Amino acid sequence: MTVVVGYVPDPTGYLAVTEAVREATWRRTDVIVINAVDQAGYVRPTAADELDLDALGDRLTSDGVPHEIRHVDIGTGQASDAILAAVEQADADLVVVGMHRRSPVGKAFLGSNAQRVLLDAPCPVLAVRATAG
Repeated sequence: MTVVVGYVPDPTGYLAVTEAVREATWRRTDVIVINAVDQAGYVRPTAADELDLDALGDRLTSDGVPHEIRHVDIGTGQASDAILAAVEQADADLVVVGMHRRSPVGKAFLGSNAQRVLLDAPCPVLAVRATAG
């Protein structure tokens, strides 16, 4: 079994990975980190670059957690599709997602990847949100 975590390079993303590591350690399993890049590429703040992903890999290695980091090009798709596909493929027993506060208008136009994962995942979902700093 596996813990899948959606990752963005911000405080909520770091918290999601921290909780995924905690859960994987407790469950004695591995972690699959999903970082999605859309057609905007690295200009979008949700896309981690290679340096950030290398640092994340080093952190997971030092934590002693077996892991895989997937940098997924979703084109015009949704990050939730990449996360849910990884959950299905790995037959994950948990998925961890970070939640960000959005206005109602933002939700209507952009949707919510975390909400879709919460509603459509075939396994339990742990949603986390970093405190505003």
